[in-house]
Amino acid sequence: MNKNQQIKVGIFSFFSGAGFLDLGFDTTEGFETLFVNEFHEPFMEIYKASRKELKISEPIFGYSTEDICSFLENGQSQSLSYNIQRAKDNFDLIGFIGGPPCPDFSVGGKNRGSEGENGRLSATYIELIVQNQPDFFLFENVKGLYRTKKHKAFFEEMKNKLIVNGYHLTEKLINAIEFGAPQDRERIILIGFKHKTLKDFKVKLNSSSTLESFDWNSKLLYNSEEVLSQNWPTQELFDEDSERPLPKGINKKLTVQYWFDRNDVLNHPNSIHYFQPRAGLPKFQSIQEGDDLKKSYKRLHRWRYSPTAAYGNNEVHLHPYKARRISAAEALAIQSLPKEFVIPENISLTNMFKTIGNGVPYLASKGLAETIRHFIETFKN
Repeated sequence: MNKNQQIKVGIFSFFSGAGFLDLGFDTTEGFETLFVNEFHEPFMEIYKASRKELKISEPIFGYSTEDICSFLENGQSQSLSYNIQRAKDNFDLIGFIGGPPCPDFSVGGKNRGSEGENGRLSATYIELIVQNQPDFFLFENVKGLYRTKKHKAFFEEMKNKLIVNGYHLTEKLINAIEFGAPQDRERIILIGFKHKTLKDFKVKLNSSSTLESFDWNSKLLYNSEEVLSQNWPTQELFDEDSERPLPKGINKKLTVQYWFDRNDVLNHPNSIHYFQPRAGLPKFQSIQEGDDLKKSYKRLHRWRYSPTAAYGNNEVHLHPYKARRISAAEALAIQSLPKEFVIPENISLTNMFKTIGNGVPYLASKGLAETIRHFIETFKN
């Protein structure tokens, strides 16, 4: 390949949700999403509408709401394989990206592991990679899969299957805050490149299956340990519609208020979309600004980053200085989405917050795409 020629990468996306992970790739030079699979139709509706608003072209192989398991069966399997072969005519590399549903590996969720319905989908995604042999893949999941003893064995089993089937692997527990998202959110990322692809591009390999030349730090903006150890404000009395000055010694760009302002959340189309209180105002007024230590009803602090945006299992985030839960516009801001990202108003509040909480923060997605791009650029050197 000519050193001045850009390597074109076609992406096949699975478990796409509303497309936060895909958006990071779509906005990174050289990548194009060619196929999108999301089983839950409301999420797919958000995906399509948001891409139209963002003026991103539709994937050339379309959208699918089929169960991912169907792509291992004859008809759908052949169709997917055929589209991958067609894509190879116009793209130098083909990549699979996806984050299978994770409650079965989450300590705060179902915690059923590989035997749970969602846990089995992780194995299905790995099998799909093995059968179709994309040049590379990205697998995203909760840190419980990586750190919990009973789940880690399953994770190692999946990795061994990928190695046996010709992939060199690299993994890291990332934190979204490292990429500039205002959120303390750890996730395990597993990336693999096919041995033959690396050999064809003359990438230097060692005798192990570890992709040692992959530089995870090439596109990081911050060190998470250093950021989290800053002198962040803790708790202050809730004072409705109050103003508080920015404390000294913290990074403003990683605060909730910075992103609320950046995304103009009060004038965003999704500003009116939030759950109304059932317990009445006293409960909303009694929790201090910055008190996010409870399992539920966590009040954000305007001048601090958010805890993980996960809006299931009764997790509720309260607005820092308003007596209500945060709106969908504010949740999108915490997920570092562009302010032009809009969820259609006909989508239910439950589906809005579920897909927002499930998604990879946009800046983390873009950082991962740029990290993969940085590695791919070594192919030309």
